Amino acid sequence: MGGQDDIIDGRDERAASDESRRSGRAGPREWAGLALLALPTVLLGLDLTVLHLALPALAADLRPTSTQALWIMDAYGFMVAGFLVTMGTLGDRIGRRKLLMIGAVAFAVTSVAAAYAVNSEMLILARAALGVAGATLMPSTLALIGVLFTNPRERALGFGIWATMFALGMALGPIVGGLVLERFWWGAAFLVAVPITGLLLVLGPVLLPEYRAAHAGRLDLVSVALSLLAMLPAVYGLKRLGSDGVTAPAIGAAAVGVFFAILFVRRQRRLADPLLDMALFRERAFAAALAVLLFGLVAIGGTMLLVTQYLQLVVGLTPIVAGLWMGPPALAMVLAGVTAPLLARRIRPGTVVSGALALSVVGYLVLARPVAEPASILVGFSFAYLGLGAIAALGTELVVGSAPADKAGSASAMSETAQELGVSLGIALLGSVATRVYRSAISDEATAGLTEGLASAVHDSLWSAISVAPRLPEGVIAEARIAFADGFASAALLSAAGVAILAALAAVALRHVESPSKAGEPKDAGAACASQSPAGTRAPVDGAH
Repeated sequence: MGGQDDIIDGRDERAASDESRRSGRAGPREWAGLALLALPTVLLGLDLTVLHLALPALAADLRPTSTQALWIMDAYGFMVAGFLVTMGTLGDRIGRRKLLMIGAVAFAVTSVAAAYAVNSEMLILARAALGVAGATLMPSTLALIGVLFTNPRERALGFGIWATMFALGMALGPIVGGLVLERFWWGAAFLVAVPITGLLLVLGPVLLPEYRAAHAGRLDLVSVALSLLAMLPAVYGLKRLGSDGVTAPAIGAAAVGVFFAILFVRRQRRLADPLLDMALFRERAFAAALAVLLFGLVAIGGTMLLVTQYLQLVVGLTPIVAGLWMGPPALAMVLAGVTAPLLARRIRPGTVVSGALALSVVGYLVLARPVAEPASILVGFSFAYLGLGAIAALGTELVVGSAPADKAGSASAMSETAQELGVSLGIALLGSVATRVYRSAISDEATAGLTEGLASAVHDSLWSAISVAPRLPEGVIAEARIAFADGFASAALLSAAGVAILAALAAVALRHVESPSKAGEPKDAGAACASQSPAGTRAPVDGAH
């Protein structure tokens, strides 16, 4: 291939022998490139959950309110989800590898800012900036996998490894957080990103091809603004509904989000080159697969946060021990991620997903015991992670495979957005439910005679109560722990009900969907990228193969 500016139209590339593309095998450089792309993918998943075990230590240092604590946890994920499609379009215009390198630098800088945040507001802003930087990394990694591998089965394997690495990063987050807290302060958890991004910056230009659209569409800034104006108020309203109940600010914020969501959808339908192709939702299988991916991760994202808090704040484990308790569930997730694609070659993917989700329901029911021991938490969360592994391994392939071939780029972008948004919604929804139940369970007798500040801390959250524990009467912390356990059980029951519905949906709506790796018709290398192009006319530059 030629230099950076030598653009080859994707249609010319497709004019080459289909048989050659179908039988072409990746070499050592391509597999090394995949291994390199796995690093930022793990990092993106890790940053969603690395603070789960660090939250009590962070709360004692920065003293955030319960609402601020939730924003600290999920501001990252919401900003990633909000900017994913935008960054996908931007990558088409300037080059995927270039965007990946820019995002790596931004991610390292904002990670350092988050590590040394001096108050809750600064940390929330840093986490939001991390989300914008993360949004440049995820679509670039998935797009470049589509360039590295032209063989359909190898490309499907690459997508499966990508999704499993993202889920593995989520699973490793609490473990890494626990190990870091054993020797350092909570901010050190963010510094893990610095050596990873450094390695990416050094090896990326050597192992990764550049990739840019031959006919990149115009970046519609109005659509970008509308998507954010729809998402952020809606999420804020959800948080307020969960923590404060039905109030005017909560309803108003949710209504604003819905209003801008309607404007966003209407604009996408009118644009020739939309950020999101709304016509994809007319495909029943596509919509069902996307719903399973989104809401399945809602359940696991919120439950993961509550489990890590439960092990520390209720059971009383140290961060490192609590992190080690999260190891076996992570192994269960990896096992499901490895076996699900193999099963999908012989059993329809919808059946595999619905079966794994059914096992997850069992896990959530085990977690829903009023006061659970660490052993039951281990068993229940391991079963819950089986569903995560299956969704992570098959989700992207299901969503892209359920869409028409010429819409695979938009479908892939929606798949990524659903994953990030699902985890963040889970933290907001289940975290708010648990907080609401906690506050309802704290009796007036428990806080009788306390100063206004101490009573407010006890009613706000368990971590707030523990931060002032030496100044509280005997028995107050014990009641607060029972109240938190009640909230945790309620959230687990809600997750069980939701995942049971998803299992039924997957069994019915996906029963006719075949695994794309089995279907035989290869996708265009560019069509699997996480960005928009009407007919997959993206093309490699600077020596893609």
